[in-house]
Amino acid sequence: MDAQHDPIAGSMPAFEILAPTRRILPLVLASPHSGNHYPDEFLAAARLDARALRKSEDCFVDEIFGFAPSLGVPLIRALFPRAFLDANREAYELDPEMFADPLPAYVNTRSPRVAAGLGTIARVVANGEDIYKGKLRFAEAMERVDRCYTPYHTALRQLVEETRAAFGHALLIDCHSMPSPGPAPAGDRGRNRPDIVLGDCYGNACAAAVINAAEQFLRGLGYKVNRNNPYAGGYTTRHYGRPRQGIHALQIEIARNLYMDETALTRLPFLDVLARHMGELVDTLGRLPSDGLEPR
Repeated sequence: MDAQHDPIAGSMPAFEILAPTRRILPLVLASPHSGNHYPDEFLAAARLDARALRKSEDCFVDEIFGFAPSLGVPLIRALFPRAFLDANREAYELDPEMFADPLPAYVNTRSPRVAAGLGTIARVVANGEDIYKGKLRFAEAMERVDRCYTPYHTALRQLVEETRAAFGHALLIDCHSMPSPGPAPAGDRGRNRPDIVLGDCYGNACAAAVINAAEQFLRGLGYKVNRNNPYAGGYTTRHYGRPRQGIHALQIEIARNLYMDETALTRLPFLDVLARHMGELVDTLGRLPSDGLEPR
C-alpha cells in the first residue's frame, strides 16, 4: 500500500495505491471519484453541507474493486473528493463564471463538461445544486491541480507504463458508479435501465475483444449492460486508451442502487456479491490472449 503525501490539507494524501506483492495480470484499476476526505477550507467555502457534497462521490467503488491486489493487480484511488477536484477531466476545464479573475488562454472553458457545471473544479454537485457561496480565484484551481490532479495522473501513468513494460500490453479499467435514474416511464418499469455501462469511446480506447468479453461475462451473470450509452468514457479512457500502442482503456459504470442506499449513503448486502463478480470480471479480462488485442 502506497500513498502520495503531497497533502490537500494538513497531512492528507492525494491518493493511495493498493499494490500487489507481485503483478500477475496486465491490468491497472483506477477509482478517481471515490475519495471522501473533505478539506475544512473547502467546506467553509461551500454553500452545501458535507452530505449534499457527497452526492457527487462514487461511494464504495474503491471498496468494490478493493480485491485488486489479491489478483496481482494494482488499484489507485483518489482520496480527494470529486466535488473538490475531478481527476477524470483535463487538468484545466473550468467555468470562467466561477472565478473572480480572468482565466488564462490555455484553460478549456467551452467543453460540454464545463457547460454542465462539471469541469475539473465543478460548479454543481450531481443533482445540479451550486457548490460555492462565492467566486474562486484561479490560484485556488492551480493549487488543487498541483496537489491532487498532477500527482494522481503521474502515478496512474507510471502504473500503466510499468504494466505495459512487464506484459507487453496494459488494460486500464476506470471504475465508476452512476446514480439511479428517476421514476421509470410508463411501460418501462425499469426493465430497460442498465445495471452497468461499458465505455470504450465508441471503439477507440480498447480492442474489441476487451469490451466484447466484458459484456458477455456480465450478461452471463444476469446484468443489464449498455455500451457507451449514456457514458462513453471520460478523460481517463480517452487519454490513456491507445490500442495501437498496447494500452487499452475501458470505463465501467455501475448503478448505485445495486449496492447502496443512495439517500443514506450506506452499503446494501449485494455489495459483497458485486465485488466478487467484479473480481471475476477482472480475472477474465486479465487472461485474454494478447494476440486477440489487436487494434480494430
